[in-house]
Amino acid sequence: MLRDADSEKTTWEPSAGLKRELGVGSAVILVIANMIGTGIFTTSGFIMEALGDPITMLLCWFVGGGLALSGALCYGELGAMFPSAGGEYVYLRESLGRLSGFLSGWTSLIVGFSAPIAAAAMAFATYFFRVFPNALPSAAQASWMETGWIHISPESLLAAGIIVLFSVIHSGGLHVGTRVQNVLTGFKIAVIFAFVGAGIAFGHGSVDHFSLGSHTGSLFSTGFASSLIFISFSYSGWNAAAYLGAEIKNPARNLPFSLFWGTLSVMILYLLLNAVFIYALSPSEMSRVLEVGAASAFALFGEGVERIFAGAITFSLLSVISAMILAGPRIYYAMARDQLFFARFGRVSQRHGTPAQSIFLQAGIAILMVITSSFDKLLLYIGVTLSFFAMLTVIGMMVLRAKGLCLKSPYRTFGYPVTPLFFILFNLWMIVFCVRDNLIVSLYSAGTIALGVVVFFWFNQKAKHMA
Repeated sequence: MLRDADSEKTTWEPSAGLKRELGVGSAVILVIANMIGTGIFTTSGFIMEALGDPITMLLCWFVGGGLALSGALCYGELGAMFPSAGGEYVYLRESLGRLSGFLSGWTSLIVGFSAPIAAAAMAFATYFFRVFPNALPSAAQASWMETGWIHISPESLLAAGIIVLFSVIHSGGLHVGTRVQNVLTGFKIAVIFAFVGAGIAFGHGSVDHFSLGSHTGSLFSTGFASSLIFISFSYSGWNAAAYLGAEIKNPARNLPFSLFWGTLSVMILYLLLNAVFIYALSPSEMSRVLEVGAASAFALFGEGVERIFAGAITFSLLSVISAMILAGPRIYYAMARDQLFFARFGRVSQRHGTPAQSIFLQAGIAILMVITSSFDKLLLYIGVTLSFFAMLTVIGMMVLRAKGLCLKSPYRTFGYPVTPLFFILFNLWMIVFCVRDNLIVSLYSAGTIALGVVVFFWFNQKAKHMA
């Protein structure tokens, strides 16, 4: 497992069956693609409702970006030391033990990737029917089947179809998948720059919007903490390259590089986008609007140009769906290789060299969430659970440091110990506030983890009997 620390080679053996084919450029693009998507185009309306003040909202996005950047710096050290498939699963397994590692992988399967894929697909479908309202004979808001748990409509069927499409693409090979990914991400970045540039230069907005607001959410209010949960969802993906550690070339250098520069780029873009949203819409106009990108485009450019930008935003959401479908299955693959998950999900397709069965498992769970979950509750559920395990992973890094196991890592966290402590304490504060004010969502999160504990001991006992 661990090799000579003075060697120029990686300190961790690559996962069997996976090849190092991902260059530094594609790794940076993967991080950007995982981050930019559903959150930035859908959460600002909910955040404005909670905070009521544009400047406080921008500050909240800045703090969220600082948290993501701190996390990326810490994960860079862990990724350089353990450049294997699996991300947090591997890091926690090595720092805090097999149970912690398994629980992170378990929650990644349900919360880290399947739920965000579902949320992104739902957002895509919502935007799509706003841009193309006559795409189906039924009205865009019509529900074909509505019960207490099940919701089947044109939006949910389109969202499910998109999940299946990209799962098939990424099961066909890393080379094909990354080429599709790079094209979609390039398109998405171009759309954002065009939207920001055109909005500032030609848009019919108002700088007076920045001074409006009710100032209901101060820096240490419940609204600010809850908004950070939404924002942490929007920034989720800053650790994307860590999941493909076994497939990145020269991971000791390229993995930390891709995490840092990908996260910093997105932080800058998010601040610019939110400034344009505020320029376009007053706080009251923005509050609780899901399609805030499309609403901003309409306010800035009118109906004709709005349809163009809204259509571009719609198709740019495909990039984040694609990126998460690519990254997530590497965790379940690593768990199965450790005999902590069903063996079939640890197999690599001989023809395509991808963990195809893990990809389709993830797709099935995501589709189930599409037809059973409401969008805003899904975001809170994702945000609370992911924040907890990201915090736990950084604590694990500090444990490894305390044991002297990171002393010869090829990369060391900038600003240690301030950087990890900032990340840990802010996430803890955010989680405590959210648990207090969103008890039902918090119980779902706790239930997911508790079920994971049961599953871990079942697989652990099964592995012992087979030994």
